[in-house]
Amino acid sequence: MAVIIGDTCINCAACIDECPVEAIVDEDDNPTGEEYYYVYPDKCVECVDHFDSPACAEACPTEGCITWDMPFTADHKDHFSGDNYIDGQAYVMDDADAVMPTRDDISIEDRQNRENVVDD
Repeated sequence: MAVIIGDTCINCAACIDECPVEAIVDEDDNPTGEEYYYVYPDKCVECVDHFDSPACAEACPTEGCITWDMPFTADHKDHFSGDNYIDGQAYVMDDADAVMPTRDDISIEDRQNRENVVDD
């Protein structure tokens, strides 16, 4: 996963409509049971080879709602196997063995700090 949707999500569907790989589900299908949208870490491609930046964050009207998360790569799988999702919950994924493309220009520090994807 490379991005995460936080609890400031207003459930407007702008991000779902823009995701080129259908990695985002609405609050009704959020596997954690939370009332906001969810990005499957094993499906998100950070819009690599699709757009210049993650389209979900560009479309989102809520400032700071979509932030960077750790890359879903072999080096960082431990992050996704623990309780590192929002509020100490576990991530949910369909294919834990997947390795997703990531943007090389985003630092690990920015990902660890869950910095905003779009600078407002």
